[in-house]
Amino acid sequence: MTVSVIGTVGVPACYGGFESLVENLLPSSKIGLVYCTKRAYSSEVDTYKGAKLKYWSLDANGPQSILYDAVSILHSLIFTKNDLLVLGVSGAITLPFFKLFSNRKVVTNIDGLEWKRDKWGASAKRFLKFSEKLAVKYSDRVVADNAAIAEHVKKAYNKEADIIAYGGDHAVAGELDKEKSDFALALCRIEPENNVKMILEAFAKTPQRKLKFIGNWNNSSFGKELKEQYSKLKNIEIIDPIYDIAELFKIRNKASSYIHGHSAGGTNPSLVEMMFFEIPIYCFDCNYNRASTEDKANYFSSAQSLKELLLKTENPSKGTDMLEIARRRYTWDIVKSQYEALFND
Repeated sequence: MTVSVIGTVGVPACYGGFESLVENLLPSSKIGLVYCTKRAYSSEVDTYKGAKLKYWSLDANGPQSILYDAVSILHSLIFTKNDLLVLGVSGAITLPFFKLFSNRKVVTNIDGLEWKRDKWGASAKRFLKFSEKLAVKYSDRVVADNAAIAEHVKKAYNKEADIIAYGGDHAVAGELDKEKSDFALALCRIEPENNVKMILEAFAKTPQRKLKFIGNWNNSSFGKELKEQYSKLKNIEIIDPIYDIAELFKIRNKASSYIHGHSAGGTNPSLVEMMFFEIPIYCFDCNYNRASTEDKANYFSSAQSLKELLLKTENPSKGTDMLEIARRRYTWDIVKSQYEALFND
């Protein structure tokens, strides 16, 4: 059976984790149709890596994502005979209708418990939680990208979720350099939930340790203020976003350690990508990050605890542990075979 992919900006990938997922699932013997937003592409193509593309004049993210996903689901119901791979829960309000008129398989990746995130207001949180409930109820299989999310699905809905994370091996765009430079790397969207200020404070208190911090600093007043404050320090280099994987590889390849401040969202793609660089990783201490790294990284919960870790001598075996886990769990070949197996059942 052919599969329609719902819920991404589209391919070629130009945005985030779900887009990179679909990019690396293709070409696929299963995926036949991917819905895309016109607003992300200067031109439209009919096919990409063997899949047909269908464009809508709606945003794939934000408030319009509800309609974007709903229209995609209804189009697939009426004009195709495809099964559905739904990425995210925005359009889940349409799934009861889809199941009323079709017995086709629905597989939903419920993403990272969006309703728990501080960036949403009370009404948005209620809607997202209700959407998650519908997604779990009306999906034949539920995908969780992290064991902690699978545990939530079991506890909240008494349903078993398939744990499938993201691949990260594509980030290694050349030969790994064994001679590292003396800087730590941080890479994320500049949002409070990623503990950006906490990381910067720790390095401000540890002037003997260097930090290169890549992010979208100019997209918010929060980022602009931090950039203004901390770019004055000699040991901290504030770097604007780098989207080219080859250019990003050059910096990643020289880093001696990686600082990961994410506190929400399940398994984070940037974390699993950095695990392939065989360097010690310092993660914010939460159940998602511990599950992703199998409790074998270094963990901090405050600027002070990160500072204390930074003052210790780095243990190279920590990097070896990260690479072993990455090769065992986070290659795209593994992820692709896991998704295709869901539609073979």
